[in-house]
Amino acid sequence: MTAALSRDGDHPRGRSRAAAVSIASNTVLIALKVVAGVLTGSVAILTEALHSGIDLLASLIAFFSVRRAEAPADAEHRYGHEKFENAAAAAEGMLILAGSAVIAFAAIRSLISGPQLDHLGIGIVVVGFAAAVNVAVSSWLFRKGRELSSAALEGDAAHLRTDAYTSIGVLVGLALVSVTGAHWLDPVVALVISVGIVVTGMRLTIGSLRVLVDEALPDEELDAIRESIEAFAGEGVVGYHQLRTRRAGARRYVDLHVQFRHGTTLEEAHHTAHALQDAIRERLDGADVLIHLEPADRVRPGEELPLDPRARTR
Repeated sequence: MTAALSRDGDHPRGRSRAAAVSIASNTVLIALKVVAGVLTGSVAILTEALHSGIDLLASLIAFFSVRRAEAPADAEHRYGHEKFENAAAAAEGMLILAGSAVIAFAAIRSLISGPQLDHLGIGIVVVGFAAAVNVAVSSWLFRKGRELSSAALEGDAAHLRTDAYTSIGVLVGLALVSVTGAHWLDPVVALVISVGIVVTGMRLTIGSLRVLVDEALPDEELDAIRESIEAFAGEGVVGYHQLRTRRAGARRYVDLHVQFRHGTTLEEAHHTAHALQDAIRERLDGADVLIHLEPADRVRPGEELPLDPRARTR
C-alpha cells in the first residue's frame, strides 16, 4: 500500500531563489577579489578569487540541481528526482577539495619565488568586505537549507562559510604583513587555509555519499517511527518487522511490514495502516511511507518484533 505525498512544505521556489542569491553574491565578490589581487600582488587574495570562482560553480550546480529535484516523478524516475540534490552536494564537496589543491600549489610556488606585495590597504578592505558578505549569505543559506531540507543549499552554504573563514584568514595575514613587513606570511596563510578547506570538502562529500548509498535515517527519526507504530498497539497492530528507511534530497522513505492480530478484517487493517502512515508522515515532515499488511503469524522465527506497550521496541 503506497501513500500519496504532499509537497506543500517544501517550497521549491524558495530553494531556487536562495541559490540565485548565492550566485549573485559570488559573482560580485569574484570581481572585487580579482581587482584587489592584481593591485596588491597577493597570492592569498588571488587564491581567494579562485576559491570564490569554485563557489560560483558550486552555486550554479546547486541552482540547477534544486530545479531538477523539483520535477515530479516520471516514467524514468518513479521515485522522483530528489537525489539530484545529493549528487550536487557531493560534486560541490569534490570541487572544494580540488580548489584546496590549487590554492596549496599557488601558495607553495609564491613562497618559493618570494612574494612582493603592494597597496595592502585596498586588499584589506576588499577581503574584509568579502568576509562579511559571505558570513551573512552563508548563514541565511544554512537557515534556508534546513527549513527546506535541501542538501544542495546546505552544500552551497558550506562553500560560502568556508570562503568566509578563508577570507578572515587572508585578512589576518595581510594585517600581519602590513605590520611586520614579512611578505612570506601571505603564501603561508594561503597554505594553512587550504588545509582547512580540505576538512570542509571531505565532510560535505562523505555526508552526501551516505545519502546516495541509502544510509538509514538517524536514530532519532527511527525512534519517532517506532513510537508511532507502538501508539497503534491497541488498534489491532501486534508487531512489525523489516523496517527500512532512506533519504533522497528532502524526501524520506519508510517501508515496513506490520502484523495485525487474528480476526482483523482487511478493511480494518487498511484503515489502521492509513492512520499509521499519517502518524509517521507527521513525525517525519511528510515522509513517503509504504506498509505491507501481514497476519500475526506471517513472520519467520527470529524476525518477529512484537509490540509491548510497556517497553520500547528496538
